[in-house]
Amino acid sequence: MGAGGGSVRRVAAALVWVLVLAAAAGGGSVCEAQLRRGYYAGVCPNVESIVRGVVAKKIQQTPTTVGATVRLFFHDCFVEGCDASVMVASTANNTAEKDHPINLSLAGDGFDTVIRARAAVDAAPGCRGKVSCADILAMATRDAIALSGGPSYAVELGRLDGLRSTASSVNGRLPAPFFNLDQLNQMFAANGLSQADMVALSAGHTVGLAHCGTFAARLRGADATLDAGYAAQLAAWCPAGVDPRVAVAMDPVTPVTFDNQFFRNLQAGKGLLASDQVLHTDPRSRPTVDALARSRVAFERAFVDAITKMGRVGVKTAWAQGNVRRDCAVLG
Repeated sequence: MGAGGGSVRRVAAALVWVLVLAAAAGGGSVCEAQLRRGYYAGVCPNVESIVRGVVAKKIQQTPTTVGATVRLFFHDCFVEGCDASVMVASTANNTAEKDHPINLSLAGDGFDTVIRARAAVDAAPGCRGKVSCADILAMATRDAIALSGGPSYAVELGRLDGLRSTASSVNGRLPAPFFNLDQLNQMFAANGLSQADMVALSAGHTVGLAHCGTFAARLRGADATLDAGYAAQLAAWCPAGVDPRVAVAMDPVTPVTFDNQFFRNLQAGKGLLASDQVLHTDPRSRPTVDALARSRVAFERAFVDAITKMGRVGVKTAWAQGNVRRDCAVLG
């Protein structure tokens, strides 16, 4: 009986070890459990108010900071997880994520917000080298949303900064402006996000800008899903031959307010990108769009749930996976 019991214990221990390895390989559940609110309470208790102060000042100076910061967070999380790898600058030996063609349109105000917040945090007693760039970006995104009229929410913290950043890792990880619903769902599902999450997160476009080149094909192709009056207005802003880098507001009604107007725009055929308008034209996602357009309370609840889930994507919480960068643009 004693020998048999020892064998059982050895088998049980082996099974536990296999489960641990499997969880580590999956990454998501282990990391999610280690993110928590108030993570820095014991080492840098005022970090959230410090970041908020920086974000508020930056928005006052440059209102486009809101959309730029929200988009930066999304582009970071969908490539290598929420680890501030998008912040890293390229070197002679490495082309980083931010220099991938799809990321060249990321506005500098988002990067500047994180850099300023990093400096302010490091200047606070006891905080230097304690708070990751990844967490600063997550907090700055929440603050940008709240300060522009959107919901304020508790941010789970404890992310480490990634140890790598390569342009090649961006390939196939970010949605294109012409994606249909199936393509969008597939990309978000790969990050553990549902169709409902995807629709809610698309509200980030309510404070965004889009370059003429991202929707020019809709204007030239007489897209039937695009409101005729809106199409004429867009054609005036982005005439044939215009510099494709010229940008227009993605929400023509409340461009600097984070609200559910975006979904009412879709109902009216005023979604700027084809990948936005399809959320209403496709009957599978239309009920969600209509529900979020109808109720700001429902919208804010759905958005907070979705962005909290997105903030857990691929996070690094073990020191073998990441570190705390002193300079967000430099690996090490």
